Amino acid sequence: MKRFFDFFASLVILLIACLPLLILFLLVRLFLGSPVLFRQVRPGLKGHPFEMLKLRTMTDQRDSHGKLLPDADRLTKFGKFLRSTSLDELPEIWNVLNGDMSLVGPRPLLMEYLPLYSDEQRRRHDVRPGITGWAQVNGRNALSWEEKFKLDVWYVENQSFLLDIKILFLTLYKVVKRSDISAPNQATMTAFKGSSDLTKP
Repeated sequence: MKRFFDFFASLVILLIACLPLLILFLLVRLFLGSPVLFRQVRPGLKGHPFEMLKLRTMTDQRDSHGKLLPDADRLTKFGKFLRSTSLDELPEIWNVLNGDMSLVGPRPLLMEYLPLYSDEQRRRHDVRPGITGWAQVNGRNALSWEEKFKLDVWYVENQSFLLDIKILFLTLYKVVKRSDISAPNQATMTAFKGSSDLTKP
């Protein structure tokens, strides 16, 4: 039932969002350059890799040695707007249609985090990753890694259709409110470095 709902709901969303997405593509190309889409391999169900799609939110500015500048320096006002409204997540609807993601589930993190998880934390990969999830509506990037992983595992143990509907409605509320977009004093979430790094940044 979850996959059935994911497929048809994402298909409807994609059809409705076609024109807004086209406009966003043009704006990203104008303000941030090319490529318009940010592509990155992330772990999916059971940790199997897939290519996640998002709208680009940062420039490719580099220092005199050719090294990328910190995220805070490359994140423009337009990029912050895309993130605060979660519009940068819209291309992930294609990942849901493909079956790599679900509308609701633990957010797909980086492949490099896989060997750093404890056995309990690794359970977040027992379900498909989601565009939104229980952690996202309960603090998102304002949470510590430990808090976030506990909420992810709680979702895995308690997932249901009604819970997914609740999370989707709470997500809409969070998007309108634009809350918990980033970690305190950070442009983005700080990197996870393993169990010894499970403190709030």
